[in-house]
Amino acid sequence: MATTIQISDSVKIALNQMKVFQRETYNEVIEDMIEDNLELNDKTKKELEEARKRMDAGEFLTHKEVEKELGL
Repeated sequence: MATTIQISDSVKIALNQMKVFQRETYNEVIEDMIEDNLELNDKTKKELEEARKRMDAGEFLTHKEVEKELGL
């Protein structure tokens, strides 16, 4: 079932700029954004979980150690 939504002119411009090809629909653009967001969230959750495990195991660096490693 399709529905109509109101968007601002600036959002419409942004959606147009995000199109991969000219005839892509706004629905397809929005679906791609949702998919990217869900993937990012899952990936981010995994990375946070791994970081917490490393931290609990004492596998972390201080800011000073990172600065030294990066030559800052």
